[in-house]
Amino acid sequence: MTTWLYSDPHFGHASPDKPDGIIRMCGRPFANGREMTETMVRNWVKCVPAEDDIIVLGDFAHRMPLDDLRKLFARLPGRKHLIAGNHDTKQSGTLDLAWNSIRDISFTTIDSQRVVLCHYALRTWPGIRKGALMLYGHSHGKLPGNSQSCDIGVDVMGYAPLRLNQIKAHLATLPPLVDPQGGDDLENNDGVQP
Repeated sequence: MTTWLYSDPHFGHASPDKPDGIIRMCGRPFANGREMTETMVRNWVKCVPAEDDIIVLGDFAHRMPLDDLRKLFARLPGRKHLIAGNHDTKQSGTLDLAWNSIRDISFTTIDSQRVVLCHYALRTWPGIRKGALMLYGHSHGKLPGNSQSCDIGVDVMGYAPLRLNQIKAHLATLPPLVDPQGGDDLENNDGVQP
């Protein structure tokens, strides 16, 4: 079983026949919302088998009619988990979909790697000095990452779900992490908490 990661598809945030909404805002390379949705659905279906987990780091959909949203969700394979974003609300219908789990933040391990997952970027996080990664969305590429933390949204990483090894390859191209806390917050040399 594989874990896939995906963020900020904004399904429905464009007119079916016009390049407006998120397409215009982020310069997405689609002629209209229909093309954007079908491309992202096709990419998801190619990558994610039914038995795999996929974690969406927020903003699954925006302004999509509820019936269309339910039909779209049903087309997407995998055990779907949501890290809620600002557009994932009761009013949008996203939180009422059949997610396997919904969280605001997740502290987990993927492929033996400690990872913190949140729609919003964190400046520091548990395990930062032990190599834990912090993956986020929301910023649509406007917030630069570093060697331990980056925006994994579709506007940065492409329009298909990602495996952690793909994200790690991207992290390796980014500048080193500058820890805003400086120093060691876990233990001093004799193992005693400060």
